[in-house]
Amino acid sequence: MRTFLVIGAGGQQGGAVARHLAGQGHAVRGLSRTAGRIPQGVEPFTADLGDLSALKAAFTGVTHVSVTLPMVYDAPLVDSYVRHLVDAALANDVERLVFNTTTRYPAGGTGLAAWETRRAAARAFLESGVPAVVLRPSVYLDNLLGPWTWGPLVREGVLRYPLPAGLPVAWANHADLAAATAAALTAPGVEGSVVDLGASPPMTGAELAPLFGEALGREVGYETLDPEEFEAGLAGVLGAGTARTVADTYRWIASHADAEFYEGVAREGVWEALAPATPVRDWIAGRPWEALG
Repeated sequence: MRTFLVIGAGGQQGGAVARHLAGQGHAVRGLSRTAGRIPQGVEPFTADLGDLSALKAAFTGVTHVSVTLPMVYDAPLVDSYVRHLVDAALANDVERLVFNTTTRYPAGGTGLAAWETRRAAARAFLESGVPAVVLRPSVYLDNLLGPWTWGPLVREGVLRYPLPAGLPVAWANHADLAAATAAALTAPGVEGSVVDLGASPPMTGAELAPLFGEALGREVGYETLDPEEFEAGLAGVLGAGTARTVADTYRWIASHADAEFYEGVAREGVWEALAPATPVRDWIAGRPWEALG
């Protein structure tokens, strides 16, 4: 009898995972720092990742764990969260843990907290003694449905995002992340895998914009959003410090012509069958923005 614990089930990514697992008929417990944001059909559990005793209680009876960390980038604090999660998993003999980094990061060190805290967390989970899988999604198409992007797209016919127009991206989406997480949690023999998620072939912003135009019945072009403007918009949602940390990754990409780490996808061996990606054109044609109301 499997029981799944979804860390971060109150967020968009963790929530998608929790809904998917519950839809498959699994017993799912969703952990969030605040009550009231857990999807229906999921057992809610309120706890902070800094509280080890509460975490161990959340892990009681759990066999499989999906982890999406909060948007916290203080390295010592993130390290403590990971240690607590590992301790709780080991104490409860968890059979499989899947860590969603929420982002790709360059192969070499960058000094940027948004990337380096996730790189360190992925390494810690894989070396923890808990059977683990790491999923590294590329940029989410769902990000483009946020009001600061979607509003100008609909009103002005301009898709604005802080990536260079010619940068190839293997675009990911939350639904595919959820399906890949379920596969990584349950498939035999995949422990120790690091899997880059996203659709193939990679697509630039200049190639992506016309697909939105087709779905909306109008011309849509692409403009690279200045990271400073992106940061200012994000600050109203996430706070100034977090917005600056996230925007720094886009500044790094803008200044590195060889920033191609968003391009690769897992298309080999078992993952091609376990985690097939939805083609970008199909995702857009499905008009996912209509579900947002």
